[in-house]
Amino acid sequence: MFRGLESDTQQPPKGGLLLLQLLVLGLFLIFVLRLWYLQIHKGQEFADKAENNRIRLHQVHAPRGLIRDRHGVLLAVNEPAYALAIVREDSKDIPNALLHVSQWLNLDLSQLHETFDKGRARIKRFEPQILIPSLTFAQLAVIEANTLSWPELKIVTKPRRSYPQGPLLAHVIGYVAEANEDEMNNDPELSLGDSVGKKGIEYTMEKRLRGKKGLRQVDVDAAGRQLGANMLIPPQVGSDVRLSIDLELQGFIDEQMKEHVGSVIVLETDTGQVLALVSKPSFDNNLFVSGLSHSDWAIMRDDPAHPLQNRAIQSAYPPGSVFKLVVAGCALTERVATPGDRVFCPGGFQLGNRLFRCWERRGHGVVDMNRGLVESCDTFFYTMGDKLGVDRMYPCAVQSGFGRPTGIDLPHESPGLVPSREWKKQRFNDNWYRGENLNMAIGQGFMLTTPLQVARYNAALVNGGRLLKPQLLADAEPDEQARLPLSDSHRDFLVQTMVDTVEGSRGTGRRIALKGIRLGAKTGTAQVVKLMAEYDKKALKDIPYQFRDHAWMTSFGEKNGRRYSVVAMIEHGGGGGAAAGPIIKAVYEHLFAEELQ
Repeated sequence: MFRGLESDTQQPPKGGLLLLQLLVLGLFLIFVLRLWYLQIHKGQEFADKAENNRIRLHQVHAPRGLIRDRHGVLLAVNEPAYALAIVREDSKDIPNALLHVSQWLNLDLSQLHETFDKGRARIKRFEPQILIPSLTFAQLAVIEANTLSWPELKIVTKPRRSYPQGPLLAHVIGYVAEANEDEMNNDPELSLGDSVGKKGIEYTMEKRLRGKKGLRQVDVDAAGRQLGANMLIPPQVGSDVRLSIDLELQGFIDEQMKEHVGSVIVLETDTGQVLALVSKPSFDNNLFVSGLSHSDWAIMRDDPAHPLQNRAIQSAYPPGSVFKLVVAGCALTERVATPGDRVFCPGGFQLGNRLFRCWERRGHGVVDMNRGLVESCDTFFYTMGDKLGVDRMYPCAVQSGFGRPTGIDLPHESPGLVPSREWKKQRFNDNWYRGENLNMAIGQGFMLTTPLQVARYNAALVNGGRLLKPQLLADAEPDEQARLPLSDSHRDFLVQTMVDTVEGSRGTGRRIALKGIRLGAKTGTAQVVKLMAEYDKKALKDIPYQFRDHAWMTSFGEKNGRRYSVVAMIEHGGGGGAAAGPIIKAVYEHLFAEELQ
């Protein structure tokens, strides 16, 4: 009896045991759930983070394709350059790191913060984010001396563009510079610090010249210091480009231009290949590669000579008397005149109470179309313009390639302007007047054209009437875009008048004549403003520069199956023959040097 009673009193309470069992079970479930969360639910994420503490993937910049001239001479190359980047994940105090960089390199701290803030949304925390895209060797030495204390700062090696010829080909080649926000948004292949073509061939051939980035695996320690690297995907170099430009000819023409402002173009008439495209003044495109300072950009932008303007394709001028070739062709096509029709030139054309003067104040006397072109008689073409009217001159000019871009592989080409009755109504809300037909017929008034349009029209006159796209790539095939609105007989007549302009004793282009070379030309003097009476009869040097006429000469030369179209436009140069003629003649002496020996 006592034994049973003792057994009952020593038995533990059942409620306490159950509670203990529940606690043990609860802890076990917590451990299991935590293990599931860490190993399964978040396992891959934590594994990636752990791996990223040891292995990182970095993009490797690809060199751009090289640019060469038609003979293989290098015009755009790549050289090693160094950029400063920061890895956010490796930094304990980013503002302090940026402060030290600004102090070391004497840079604007606010600009550094702006660059950093702009890039952080695009770059992952463990990837190098470019702060300074191009370091000088002095800056590089300072950074290298401090990287051990600042492991978040990285030196990134990348190719940098260089242009050995500098200003000589800046308007053709253009330049590369750091991609902006819009460019990165529109192209997923671009990232912060990448360089892209901004002007010239670098811009139009961007996809061809730009290579494909590679991928490199980098091993790092816990502090972010690099332990080793392995190339996973090698970068692909961009494709090379060979231009139609002849570097030697380009340089020769640049020397002949001296201090003149304007442009000279040389085309192969039968292929449309551009052998030279000179625009003066020019600029050093190397300045843009490393980043132009605000002060240097302001100086270049505000330069009254506008060195950034490609005058061969972007500047539109009154064509002056070179447009008389188009008007003559239009008069023949529209049967308003024949080559034998004559006009009496007393020194001007009377329209109402206004006298439209001829450049020859004494008059040319009786003039037919050949003499009207050879001696550039304004009165003859006033008469043609009065008979044709704008409604017939407009379509003839447009079909001859004016008033629209030529399609050359360069950006921002001006279409020029061929005025029409409808255009004037829309632009000025005014009617077209009879006197404006006269101005248009001599290439004045509203009429505007680029030197390249004139060169292409001139080439079409001698190549059978084919308006060819001006080609800047050496491997491009001839691309016929349209045909001149001229019969073969009328076109041959215009070509012969150009020859007579050079070979005739009274021709305005006679100063370019070369023995043994068939040359043809048409000069032009485009009035900038109507001169005040005080300058009417003064010598060119005594007229203020901004009041002087523009000087034009369009020409062709042929010998031994080679034919070229050469056009020169000299801003404020005065008479076309006097200012542009010596340059044109020197170009032909260079082109036909062997034939002239």
